Amino acid sequence: MQDLGQEAHAQAQPEATAAKRFGVVQRPVLEWNREVERETAHLYPRVRHHIPEIEWPVFAPYIAAINRLKQQRNAVILAHNYQTPEIFHCVADIVGDSLQLAKEATKVDAEIIVQCGVHFMAETSKLLNPEKTVLIPDMKAGCSLSESITGADVRLLRERYPGVPVVTYVNTSAEVKAETDICCTSSNAVQVVESFGADTVLCIPDEYLAINVAAQTDVKILTWKGHCEVHERFSADELLAYREADPEIEIIAHPECPREVVEIADYAGSTSGMINYVRDRRPPKVLLVTECSMASNIAGEVPDVEFVKPCNLCPHMKRITLPKILDALCSMTEEVTVDPAIAGRARLAVERMVNLQN
Repeated sequence: MQDLGQEAHAQAQPEATAAKRFGVVQRPVLEWNREVERETAHLYPRVRHHIPEIEWPVFAPYIAAINRLKQQRNAVILAHNYQTPEIFHCVADIVGDSLQLAKEATKVDAEIIVQCGVHFMAETSKLLNPEKTVLIPDMKAGCSLSESITGADVRLLRERYPGVPVVTYVNTSAEVKAETDICCTSSNAVQVVESFGADTVLCIPDEYLAINVAAQTDVKILTWKGHCEVHERFSADELLAYREADPEIEIIAHPECPREVVEIADYAGSTSGMINYVRDRRPPKVLLVTECSMASNIAGEVPDVEFVKPCNLCPHMKRITLPKILDALCSMTEEVTVDPAIAGRARLAVERMVNLQN
């Protein structure tokens, strides 16, 4: 049985601005009782394929406490598709990919956003919701792709390639976004690249996404050697072995994967695109070439689909846990802010992309 209590923060966090504004509340007593059982009874069916019934009394008290406290705090919880099912299905108010979450948060009447994802996602939420307080349950939830490039790197690229438009993946820090012309997602990267009408475009920092974009456009794409540590580990040989063992399996890949992996796939797209593909087509057997929690999260919606998991976990996403979400709401100390000196420019790069889609 998973001991969630051991996940809680062991050290006191320094007082932050959000704690002063909203106050600190005492961590509630967590126990399995009839009240908690009643409050969470409708949620267990959503995760029964993931959490054995005997373990539910460990998770349920956290879930009940978080759902009570977020109402008390006027908070909304955003959960990325890579979050574990007990977060994704039981405490999240909005789920989706990083940009989808930030955009949806602008439509809700909440003072506080709790970002269950990695740090660049929380920054993006703050950029699009500057008047709201944004919390992340663990400040150490980073991203190998985001950390592969800095604002200084982008400035050097501009010096090396003067006049070349810079398209930056949303999986980057606000500092990097501030140095770019426009952002893109994995689903709209081709559209964004072609929107300039230029012969050559810098598409950074994900090298594999850029290579996969280059295969779909006549624009010359200049790349940066940034990689997602989850997706770069998949190989063509691995997937071919699955297909040889079962020719009927459908392979669905994320475009952050190497080109040879995407070429093998029956479909390649963003996390939202992959989910919609499975929902709409209902293939009998699917191999999702991405972070493996996504298969767990969608499995309950499509019980007729069998998921084969070549499972690569994101260690950064898995830093977000129920105890840490509860602690963030209690202490209000994990606040994400963006330096005003870069926030305006970074927001503009994101808004240009959003306006292009509209």
